[in-house]
Amino acid sequence: MKNFNKVNVAADARTELHDQLSLTGAEISINNLPAGGSVPFIHSHKNNEEIYAILSGKGKAVIDGETIELTTGDWIRISPAAKRQFFAAQDVGISFACIQVKENSLEGYTMEDAVV
Repeated sequence: MKNFNKVNVAADARTELHDQLSLTGAEISINNLPAGGSVPFIHSHKNNEEIYAILSGKGKAVIDGETIELTTGDWIRISPAAKRQFFAAQDVGISFACIQVKENSLEGYTMEDAVV
């Protein structure tokens, strides 16, 4: 068995990588909204925080009623209970990665978790 998995993601509206990468500690999705498009629902989570990376384009997130402008290169972390919805700008689409992990589950990171 290999110690890695690799996948190439097309420009589909949404691609979830859980099964494709055999993820065991996180869920990652790649999302592409066309100009003027939006995620069609407001949502929150029970246990999982979400980290969003804006890969290209621009738009906004409405989080607990507050509008946050988003553009390429932005990163944003959202607590589980926060109600959120994402929108592309009217003139350009937005592509973003969403990383979902259990809040407060990180026990070690970077060099603290490395074995050299």
